[in-house]
Amino acid sequence: MEVWKFLLGVEKSDRSNEFTQRRARYESYCEIDKENVEVSKRVRGEVNRYLQRTKKEELLDPHTAPAIFEAVICAYLNCNNSIEYSPALIQLCAPFVITMSAEYDVYSCFERLVDTLLAESSLASNINKRIAQFLSYFRTLLPELYNYFEEEELDVGEWTSSWLRNLLAKELPTTCVLTLWDVYFAQPDFIEFHPFVCLAILQHLKDSLEDLEQSEIRSMLLRLPKMNMLRIVSQAHNIRSEIQTRYGSLASPRSL
Repeated sequence: MEVWKFLLGVEKSDRSNEFTQRRARYESYCEIDKENVEVSKRVRGEVNRYLQRTKKEELLDPHTAPAIFEAVICAYLNCNNSIEYSPALIQLCAPFVITMSAEYDVYSCFERLVDTLLAESSLASNINKRIAQFLSYFRTLLPELYNYFEEEELDVGEWTSSWLRNLLAKELPTTCVLTLWDVYFAQPDFIEFHPFVCLAILQHLKDSLEDLEQSEIRSMLLRLPKMNMLRIVSQAHNIRSEIQTRYGSLASPRSL
């Protein structure tokens, strides 16, 4: 996924100064302090759990990957003291560790994505407003499933917060994340489009979810099954058009 570097703006499409730019990023990354004893321990534990969950996919080298995760995440947190460690950082970093050979490329792309997600959360004031908008669309599009979740007394805040914050990196199988992010990074408004992908997933899983009880629903929503993500994305475009027709226009969390 070398193209991700260009789509995320880490590298410029004009390759005339490519070597100079890459050298500058490499040297900048080398200068960052990557030592953080408290964070390192937590990263190692979460990476080990991630490797166990994804062992069958064989996407990461269990011998070399942990050190890359540790260095990249510690470097990012050392440069951003106001940000606290979260296990979600492992899942957000994993696609870059999987697809990129150079550690400084992993860092640059991870930094750009996390900064983008944090900036969007800041513009939206708080995640509660994003959840409220998403649930409004959920109730409109899938009223039967929404009501069933209420009957089962499902804690909607638990899964919706994670889905919306982390681009489904924690919930989807890794191969699905790679496909989805390939689509996302190619479009300028992927964060605004993301809730409709979440709705498409709920629509796709509706029948299965309605056959489950509360604890089983929760388990499925927090660990989603493998899906054809290109079909999900196609359905998400249809859902966005449908909701736009119903609402007249799409409210942005920035305007709430």
